[in-house]
Amino acid sequence: MNSAKNAPQPAKLTPNMGLKHRNSFGLDSTAELAYEISSSDQLPRLVEELGNQKLAWRVLGGGSNVILPDQLPGATLLINILGQELIKSDDQNTWVAIGAGVNWHEFVAWTLDHNLPGLENLALIPGTVGAAPIQNIGAYGVEVGEYIDNIEAFDSATHAFVTLPQAACQFAYRDSYFKQHPNRFIVTKVVFKIPNAWQARLQYADLAKQFSEQKNPPNAKQVFDAVCAIRSKKLPDPKVIGNAGSFFQNPIVCNEQYELLIQQFPNLVSYPDTPGKRKLAAGWLIDQCGFKGKRVGSVGVYENQALVLVNHGDGKATDILNLAKSIQEEVAGKFNVQLEIEPNIL
Repeated sequence: MNSAKNAPQPAKLTPNMGLKHRNSFGLDSTAELAYEISSSDQLPRLVEELGNQKLAWRVLGGGSNVILPDQLPGATLLINILGQELIKSDDQNTWVAIGAGVNWHEFVAWTLDHNLPGLENLALIPGTVGAAPIQNIGAYGVEVGEYIDNIEAFDSATHAFVTLPQAACQFAYRDSYFKQHPNRFIVTKVVFKIPNAWQARLQYADLAKQFSEQKNPPNAKQVFDAVCAIRSKKLPDPKVIGNAGSFFQNPIVCNEQYELLIQQFPNLVSYPDTPGKRKLAAGWLIDQCGFKGKRVGSVGVYENQALVLVNHGDGKATDILNLAKSIQEEVAGKFNVQLEIEPNIL
């Protein structure tokens, strides 16, 4: 009898919403129908309605890892689900549940404020908590999948909420089960399992260099500050110049190909990966092809980091993708290595 009274408020709808400030590239995109999701309870009814109307839809979080076209037809679901909660702890771990719409960097800072170190290497990565596991974001030797216990999501295929444990998420380098099944799952909450034992992870040269003259090992806050400083120096602020951070994945090659490359290019920058494989620095490859600082119309390659493509003002998705294609072709021709685009192309 009271079902109407207890029913969740429907998601707020804004027709023809401009998304220039909802994507870090600053692309002037317009969503035909933008729905602001503030509670997971709003999803079942909305997804059902969109299905009945046969409307295409997609999810948009912080817009930090996407390339948006001029027009987004159908429905765009803006995930604004907030909330941060300490669930439980034991002698080994502490579990925290975080809403999918929470800002990622603010969440990392929150963990340190609550004496829960572990994620500090992932500081200053733009975007939301809900988007982090889809891409399995990583930086300076740490990937978010290592710290995830389970993920709550709405499964549009079964029209039900599901909880996927870490193993079911199939985390790999910049990959996950969610990424392999696009537009099926809408992440609503991420539960992190953070070990109580901690030590600084400084295997990446840039980070190790920050503390090379320090006698005592750094604490987590010092690592956090160092990561922020390094990223700020290398990567442009999206509020100043549009970008999506690292535009290409670091390619992984077998040892045989690596040995051939190192003979021809002795200064090749690489890192150990899984047994028998090496991860190459995509930024170095692009730099060697002369793209760093290059500008083509309204888009270009960032002057301080060749891995970052930027929008100087009124660039469009097609401009960015054309530049990316040129880079891919040059790198393939010079090194016989294929670069994969990291952001999602909507």
